[in-house]
Amino acid sequence: MSRDEQLKIRWEQLVDILSKRFADGEMLDLDAIIYLIGVQELGKFKRKFKKDDKINLMHIAICRLLEPYGYYEFDYFDEEGWPHYTVKEELPPLKAGEQSVLMKGAIVDYFLEKGLIS
Repeated sequence: MSRDEQLKIRWEQLVDILSKRFADGEMLDLDAIIYLIGVQELGKFKRKFKKDDKINLMHIAICRLLEPYGYYEFDYFDEEGWPHYTVKEELPPLKAGEQSVLMKGAIVDYFLEKGLIS
């Protein structure tokens, strides 16, 4: 099985699991899954977030997801417990489809690491 086929199968499995768990079966999109990862990484699950917080949560998730690829490095937690990252390497210019594949691959890797999928 090619890497692309395996990614597609794992992505569909992951979307199904997360959609059942967090959206009553309504299919979550890429942005919603990135948001969920941000909440997971922050670790504050019972809190209501403002619009700016939601954007910051997605930023945290993207940094965490791309950290193993060498683009970001965890730096510190601030006094409110929010993680901060530094840029190690700029992302190359990517087309929308390439960005989507990169993020889906990083998300699949994240949940493989967490043991949610195999």
